[in-house]
Amino acid sequence: MNRQLIILAAALVTLLTVSCVSKKKYLESQVAIRYLRYDSTQLANKVSSLTTTVADLQLQVADQKKLIDELQKKNADLQASASFTQTELSQRQKELAEQQQKLNQLQSLLDQQKQKSEALRKKMTDALSGFAASDLTVAQKNGKVYVSLSENLLFPSGSAVVNVQGKEALGKLAGVLNANPDISINIEGHTDSIPIRRTYEDNWALSLARSASIVRILTKDYSVDPVRIVASGHSEYDPVESNATNEGRARNRRTEIILSPKLDELYKLLEQ
Repeated sequence: MNRQLIILAAALVTLLTVSCVSKKKYLESQVAIRYLRYDSTQLANKVSSLTTTVADLQLQVADQKKLIDELQKKNADLQASASFTQTELSQRQKELAEQQQKLNQLQSLLDQQKQKSEALRKKMTDALSGFAASDLTVAQKNGKVYVSLSENLLFPSGSAVVNVQGKEALGKLAGVLNANPDISINIEGHTDSIPIRRTYEDNWALSLARSASIVRILTKDYSVDPVRIVASGHSEYDPVESNATNEGRARNRRTEIILSPKLDELYKLLEQ
């Protein structure tokens, strides 16, 4: 009996001992689980925080990329604008250079015309030096040479028939014209304001008849090319002096031979 009690007591002690050990391990495992759950929560919080941070960074990257795209577009626009401005500037500089070249050519042609006109004036003055200054004058004006011959030198009063002295003067003038074939010739007849009462209908008819008579002498007697000549009559309407005096009327009764260097090259340049 005692032996059985001893065995039972030993078994009870063993059971209690095992039960105490298992409970301790259980408590320890519960603590470990709590730590693990805490760590898991902390990790989850960190993951969430990092996810939010990544999202913010992605938004910032998108904003920066958009800003870069805008800046690149502005830069491209500025470069295109600068390129256009440079092209336009180059074109303007080219046009300015062309205009300057044209201006230089025009000035050169005008200088040549002036030189030719001055040389022609001198030749005419030398050729007609034997005639009185009151009957014949040679002047240069506006790039042209004006040879003015009085009625007294060329015609009888009221007549369009050139006298001997007038033909002599025209012969000397024709010599210079034939030696300078690039000169255009305009012959103008002028009268005073006293109405004509004899052969001609009026002063218009007389002034025209006188310029035509000079053309015939120059072309037929002295072989001046008629293509170069223009004849016109101005009657009393282009006076050089007042018609109120005898002296003024005498000066107005004249024939002017206007000589112009040909300006074909100048006209061509102006038309360009």
